[in-house]
Amino acid sequence: MRMARLNIQLPKPLKTKLDAQRQRGTTASGLIRHLLEEHFNTDRRRTGRNAPRGF
Repeated sequence: MRMARLNIQLPKPLKTKLDAQRQRGTTASGLIRHLLEEHFNTDRRRTGRNAPRGF
């Protein structure tokens, strides 16, 4: 799969937490990729009035 780059800014407290995960062996890219996949897979399973609109 071809990857695209994403450049984001984070508040310092969130970056500190992300750095702590790095100390545990989790890369920022890996964690963010996992969270995005989980988010979008969850959205697909939701139906009805609670499903977010526009995705």
